[in-house]
Formats: sequence, structure tokens, C-alpha cells
Amino acid sequence: MKIAVASGKGGTGKTTLSCAMAFAAQEKVTLLDCDVEEPNSHFFIRPEIEHQEQVFRPVPAVDETKCTGCGECARVCQFNAIVTVNGKTLVFNELCHSCGACVRICPTGALHEVDQPIGQIETGRRDHVRFVSGRLDVGQAMSPPLIRRTLEQADAESLTIVDCPPGTSCPYVTAVKACDAALLVTEPTPFGLHDLKLAVETIRDLGVPFGVAVNRMTEEKNPIQAYCEAEGIPLLIQIPEDRRAAEAYSRGEPINTVMPELNERLAQIPEQLKAMI
Repeated sequence: MKIAVASGKGGTGKTTLSCAMAFAAQEKVTLLDCDVEEPNSHFFIRPEIEHQEQVFRPVPAVDETKCTGCGECARVCQFNAIVTVNGKTLVFNELCHSCGACVRICPTGALHEVDQPIGQIETGRRDHVRFVSGRLDVGQAMSPPLIRRTLEQADAESLTIVDCPPGTSCPYVTAVKACDAALLVTEPTPFGLHDLKLAVETIRDLGVPFGVAVNRMTEEKNPIQAYCEAEGIPLLIQIPEDRRAAEAYSRGEPINTVMPELNERLAQIPEQLKAMI
């Protein structure tokens, strides 16, 4: 089972919950850090890295001796990654989505694909937690190819927790749609509620079962709880706002090391989500 830990905005506590759930699990578990633009799960897992792998994606290259400047490649490209100007074909790799349509349609065979490095994947382990993290190279604009490659490292025979990118754009969709269920992490603020609504709308379109976790919960009136009740969304866990958690986070420690009372609830979340599938 693959569980996506996601949110509509950054800073809600996805990594905090992902790492805490991994340590609270009563079985072997794989944690995939798919927030490849700024991965930080390793600060809390502190794994012993066993393997590093360079990741590439195919992009088109032009053989000018064969190119006639017909413009067919530019016509078929849906992302404006290729243009033909004065009979010369130019490729903009930053816009390319590696679909391969331009290579297949070129009538003279002037286009071929070459591998472009986009990032790295690190694999390690700590106790019962197998850790995999993708890291996008500086300057690269396309994170979904690296996210998909990181998701391929999931263990089909054990629980996999996916620390997803924030927001509701392509990286979020790429990570969430590959999972069996999702835990949407939010905070009891107007911004948290606003972006939770966006995340809920998107995940419902994807058809992925989900529940909600509220982080930094206070005793004040909680707009998240009222929203979840109105929408029929399961509220699976509420993490109280606690100085112990903030101090543990600043030291790079999972919150359940200082709040062990959370372990039982965290360990129940995978079963609760599994029941929704």
C-alpha cells in the first residue's frame, strides 16, 4: 500500500507526519521523499545511505545535416519546446516534456533523443525504515520525471509512505495519483483551510481516497473540523501545538520521540486509509 502525505500549501507538516508515521509503523516501511525540489526527510530519518543513482530524461537533439526546416516537429509539440525559424530548428529543453512526439513525426529522421541529467536518487536505511529520496538538480524546471522515478522505488510487499510536494500543481498530481490513498495535512488557519479546499478538489478529481490530519492544533475554534464534517471527510488525527514538538523539529528529531502518546494514533492511520479503498 502506498500512502501519499500531501497538502495544498507548504509548511503544514507533511515531512513531520511522514517521518513520524514511518517510525511509528509496527512493520518494515519505505519512506519516499518525493518533494524533490527541496527534500528534507533525511534530516529526521538520518539514514545510512547505501546507494546513489543519477537520473536522466530524454530530450530531442537536432542533426542539422538532415533537418530541412519543415516545421513538423514544432507543429506537433504541445509545449512550444521546439521552434523553426528561417529553416533552423531550435530546441528548448526547459520546456520539453519528453513525450517523444517530435522524434516520431520528423520526416527526415533529423531528431533523436539524448539523455539529460535531471537529478539523483539516494537510497538508505535506518532500523525498519527504508529511505529513498529524489533530489532535483539546480536549474532544472521539470520535477515530475524525477518524482516518477522515485515512486518506482516503492516496495510492493510493504507499506510505502510518500512525502509529496506541496501545492496542487503537476508535482503534487504526479505523486498523489500513483498512491492508493492520501493523508492531507493542514493547519487550523484561514490559509490552511483555503489551500486544503484546493487540495481536496484536486484529489477528488483524481479519485484517490483520503483523510485529513490537522497539525499545530490549538484549543481555539477549529475551522478545519467544521469543514471536514460538512464535506464528510474523515479527520484522522490532530497534532496539538506543543513546544516539545517545535524543539524536537529544531533538533532534527521526529515528534513522536518527545510525544510518544502519538504513536498509537499514527500507527492506526494506514489501516484507516486502507479501509477507504
